[in-house]
Amino acid sequence: MDCKNNKANAKMKKRGVNEMSKNNSVVPQARAALDQFKMEAAREVGVNLKEGYNGDLTSREAGSVGGQMVKNKCPVRTMKFTRNYRWLDGHSKEITYEVALAV
Repeated sequence: MDCKNNKANAKMKKRGVNEMSKNNSVVPQARAALDQFKMEAAREVGVNLKEGYNGDLTSREAGSVGGQMVKNKCPVRTMKFTRNYRWLDGHSKEITYEVALAV
């Protein structure tokens, strides 16, 4: 058995289920900005979010809001350019790079 796992499990049991399920942010002042970001993402995908509890949302709707938030936070960057072949005069090739940052 792994010692780290045992320590983590002991901490979880010590805290209790209720403390583990709280959604505490590292920077409490960022809560309003995150809520605003969530509302904008929901508006973009056409999901009607309310202030407070949204337990009536389907899994698909909730997932689409979260997916849109990730999509907005980590957009794919595309760069296209044309490269001339060094060994063939007059020949070129279009190159496309797509980069997405992983969080």
